[in-house]
Amino acid sequence: MTEVNSRSLSDFNQELKLRGFNVFQIEADGNETKTYSRKDFYKICLTTGVSKIHYADRSFEADGTVLFFGNPHIPYSWETISRNYVGYTCLFSEDFLQATDRTNALLQSPFFKLGGTPILEISAKQREFLNSLFQKMIEEQQSDYSHKDELIRNYIHLIIHEALKLQPSAKYDQHKNASSRITSVFLELLERQFPIETPDQPLQLRAAQDYANSLSVHVNHLNRSLKEVTGKSTSTLINERILSEAKALLQHTKWNISEIAFALGFEYPTYFNNFFKKLTGTNPKAYREVEV
Repeated sequence: MTEVNSRSLSDFNQELKLRGFNVFQIEADGNETKTYSRKDFYKICLTTGVSKIHYADRSFEADGTVLFFGNPHIPYSWETISRNYVGYTCLFSEDFLQATDRTNALLQSPFFKLGGTPILEISAKQREFLNSLFQKMIEEQQSDYSHKDELIRNYIHLIIHEALKLQPSAKYDQHKNASSRITSVFLELLERQFPIETPDQPLQLRAAQDYANSLSVHVNHLNRSLKEVTGKSTSTLINERILSEAKALLQHTKWNISEIAFALGFEYPTYFNNFFKKLTGTNPKAYREVEV
């Protein structure tokens, strides 16, 4: 999928980061997709064509028009099968929607939750109406209207409300092995937390309970599943990935130890030092001096 205009990918990402929002049209014969940080942005797509969507533990084959809702905390991927593929995409951060009670309720709707129904089949009449909403968002995005962000928020709310009126698609294939399924979703969610791009935005999911909450499963169930498939506990897998990121930050950035500790979710540098020494036998400062 490709954005219609010719702005560079870096311009696209810079604008997305500044605004917390971007909407664009998908070209008729596009086969590429914009690359952006899915850790930060919710996604709504209205697309027509043949595709296969993998969302958490399920897959859906689409042949026609579908409305898709993507949560940055739930792994998903998209296979475009047909050459002719058209539609619209909007990306937005939770901050952009301004976390009011109304917004929180919408983001807790079945479309954005694990185990929910993020894919809806859309009729020709419904597509025509939804097309008009995306087109209005694009027009407002390009306008000089001082309150356009608020107007765009209202269009997003309207799309979600329209979706709530529709019946969700039931054409899902589920993986058979429950432990393999939850392990696959956990590992992708874990990897989505990285790389750490700035020291002032700390790791959000730090503990086993954080991941269990995001995946809507009991922490004991998550731990049993991971043990069965990987032989390791949830905390071990998390700590191994944090350690790997810590080593990369020590080797490849000029951030001080306190900044790295904060970025990795440690309340105090001492906690980070103890964590690092327990797993490596040396402290972060000594490791950096040897590696650098």
